[in-house]
Amino acid sequence: MSSGSSVNDALTEYLAGRVTADRVVATVAAAYYGDGGRGTRDGLQPIIDVIERAHPGIVELTSAADKPGFSVRLAERLFPKRLENELRQAVASVVTLPPSRVPPPGLFARLIRAVRKVFSA
Repeated sequence: MSSGSSVNDALTEYLAGRVTADRVVATVAAAYYGDGGRGTRDGLQPIIDVIERAHPGIVELTSAADKPGFSVRLAERLFPKRLENELRQAVASVVTLPPSRVPPPGLFARLIRAVRKVFSA
Protein backbone atom coordinates (compact mmCIF):
# COMPACT_ATOMS: atom_id res chain seq x y z
CA MET A 1 0.00 0.00 0.00
CA SER A 2 1.41 3.37 -0.92
CA SER A 3 1.67 6.17 1.59
CA GLY A 4 -0.87 8.25 -0.36
CA SER A 5 -3.55 5.61 -0.01
CA SER A 6 -2.73 5.08 3.68
CA VAL A 7 -3.15 8.81 4.26
CA ASN A 8 -6.46 8.76 2.42
CA ASP A 9 -7.55 5.72 4.41
CA ALA A 10 -6.66 7.47 7.67
CA LEU A 11 -8.50 10.63 6.63
CA THR A 12 -11.67 8.80 5.57
CA GLU A 13 -11.56 6.69 8.74
CA TYR A 14 -11.27 9.92 10.77
CA LEU A 15 -14.28 11.42 9.05
CA ALA A 16 -16.19 8.22 9.80
CA GLY A 17 -15.19 8.48 13.47
CA ARG A 18 -13.07 5.33 13.58
CA VAL A 19 -9.67 7.06 13.99
CA THR A 20 -8.62 9.63 16.58
CA ALA A 21 -7.35 13.10 15.79
CA ASP A 22 -3.95 12.17 17.22
CA ARG A 23 -3.62 9.31 14.74
CA VAL A 24 -4.57 11.57 11.82
CA VAL A 25 -2.04 14.18 12.93
CA ALA A 26 0.72 11.58 13.05
CA THR A 27 -0.18 10.08 9.67
CA VAL A 28 -0.53 13.41 7.88
CA ALA A 29 2.65 14.83 9.43
CA ALA A 30 4.65 11.76 8.45
CA ALA A 31 3.35 11.96 4.88
CA TYR A 32 3.85 15.71 4.65
CA TYR A 33 7.31 15.97 6.17
CA GLY A 34 8.66 12.53 5.33
CA ASP A 35 10.02 10.99 2.15
CA GLY A 36 6.72 9.46 1.09
CA GLY A 37 4.96 12.81 0.95
CA ARG A 38 6.42 14.05 -2.29
CA GLY A 39 3.65 15.14 -4.57
CA THR A 40 1.04 15.28 -1.79
CA ARG A 41 2.30 18.30 0.11
CA ASP A 42 -0.03 20.80 -1.55
CA GLY A 43 -3.03 18.58 -1.00
CA LEU A 44 -2.32 18.20 2.71
CA GLN A 45 -1.55 21.88 3.33
CA PRO A 46 -4.98 22.78 4.85
CA ILE A 47 -4.60 19.99 7.41
CA ILE A 48 -1.00 20.93 8.19
CA ASP A 49 -2.11 24.54 8.74
CA VAL A 50 -4.57 23.40 11.42
CA ILE A 51 -1.98 21.10 13.02
CA GLU A 52 0.64 23.85 13.19
CA ARG A 53 -1.88 26.39 14.49
CA ALA A 54 -3.04 23.96 17.19
CA HIS A 55 0.39 23.24 18.56
CA PRO A 56 3.53 24.46 16.88
CA GLY A 57 5.44 21.74 18.70
CA ILE A 58 3.02 18.86 18.15
CA VAL A 59 5.33 17.30 15.56
CA GLU A 60 8.89 16.54 16.50
CA LEU A 61 11.64 16.16 13.91
CA THR A 62 14.46 13.82 14.87
CA SER A 63 17.57 12.74 13.03
CA ALA A 64 17.33 9.41 11.24
CA ALA A 65 20.25 7.01 11.65
CA ASP A 66 19.40 4.73 8.74
CA LYS A 67 19.19 7.40 6.04
CA PRO A 68 20.22 11.00 5.60
CA GLY A 69 17.66 13.51 6.69
CA PHE A 70 15.14 13.32 9.48
CA SER A 71 12.15 11.40 10.70
CA VAL A 72 8.88 12.73 12.01
CA ARG A 73 7.21 11.59 15.18
CA LEU A 74 4.31 12.86 17.18
CA ALA A 75 5.36 14.75 20.26
CA GLU A 76 3.94 13.60 23.58
CA ARG A 77 1.27 16.30 23.60
CA LEU A 78 -2.24 15.41 22.51
CA PHE A 79 -4.10 17.31 19.83
CA PRO A 80 -6.32 19.93 21.52
CA LYS A 81 -10.00 18.96 21.68
CA ARG A 82 -11.05 22.55 21.05
CA LEU A 83 -9.60 22.42 17.53
CA GLU A 84 -10.90 19.01 16.48
CA ASN A 85 -13.87 20.57 14.66
CA GLU A 86 -11.47 22.74 12.65
CA LEU A 87 -9.32 19.66 11.90
CA ARG A 88 -12.41 17.73 10.78
CA GLN A 89 -13.36 20.57 8.40
CA ALA A 90 -9.84 20.67 6.96
CA VAL A 91 -9.85 16.89 6.46
CA ALA A 92 -13.27 17.07 4.80
CA SER A 93 -11.99 19.75 2.41
CA VAL A 94 -9.08 17.53 1.37
CA VAL A 95 -10.76 14.11 1.16
CA THR A 96 -12.87 13.21 -1.80
CA LEU A 97 -15.12 10.41 -0.68
CA PRO A 98 -15.72 7.60 -3.17
CA PRO A 99 -19.17 7.61 -4.71
CA SER A 100 -21.77 5.52 -2.95
CA ARG A 101 -22.08 2.00 -4.29
CA VAL A 102 -25.71 1.71 -3.28
CA PRO A 103 -27.87 2.18 -6.36
CA PRO A 104 -30.81 4.57 -6.09
CA PRO A 105 -34.15 2.87 -5.51
CA GLY A 106 -35.80 1.58 -8.65
CA LEU A 107 -39.33 2.21 -9.85
CA PHE A 108 -40.76 -0.83 -8.07
CA ALA A 109 -39.17 0.14 -4.73
CA ARG A 110 -40.52 3.68 -5.03
CA LEU A 111 -44.03 2.38 -5.80
CA ILE A 112 -43.97 0.08 -2.77
CA ARG A 113 -42.79 2.95 -0.57
CA ALA A 114 -45.57 5.22 -1.88
CA VAL A 115 -48.24 2.56 -1.23
CA ARG A 116 -46.93 1.98 2.30
CA LYS A 117 -46.95 5.72 2.93
CA VAL A 118 -50.59 5.98 1.81
CA PHE A 119 -51.74 3.14 4.07
CA SER A 120 -49.68 4.18 7.09
CA ALA A 121 -51.00 7.77 7.12
